[in-house]
Amino acid sequence: MAIIGIVAVDRQGAIGKQGSLPWHYSADLKFFKSQTTGAACVMGYKTWASLKRPLPKRLNIVLSRSRNVEAQEGVILLRDPLSVLSLASYLKCDLFIIGGAEIFKAFSQDIERWIVTEVPLTVEGADTFMPKDFLQNFTPYDSLKLEENLTVTFYQRER
Repeated sequence: MAIIGIVAVDRQGAIGKQGSLPWHYSADLKFFKSQTTGAACVMGYKTWASLKRPLPKRLNIVLSRSRNVEAQEGVILLRDPLSVLSLASYLKCDLFIIGGAEIFKAFSQDIERWIVTEVPLTVEGADTFMPKDFLQNFTPYDSLKLEENLTVTFYQRER
């Protein structure tokens, strides 16, 4: 079991605009699905709200101190990162941290690997960004070219 951050970023490190992804690449969505199916996906409430429904064939873990989530199959609401990490030891699958920015920040010390899709554009008016140093202490070990001119780089934490 590994704790893996997965994110798509534009050339400036943007990941969001007005509460949603500021682009639509079917190749990126297919790749995300292939990586996370059968795993647990941890997200903040805003990311959860942007999805409209649970991610199928994944355990959806929504992290929120104040919001409530409608009870439904495959969805767990937890109040803090420590609760997620405590649950992780019982899971028999990888734990993907899928965002948003505050959730990435909350798990920055726990993420063992990153999967970063580079989106070949700069989003005008983007309002949510990855921290500039989020890949500090990580080394690339593989990369992959997707359709639509997307590049995915795999990183692991330096020992």
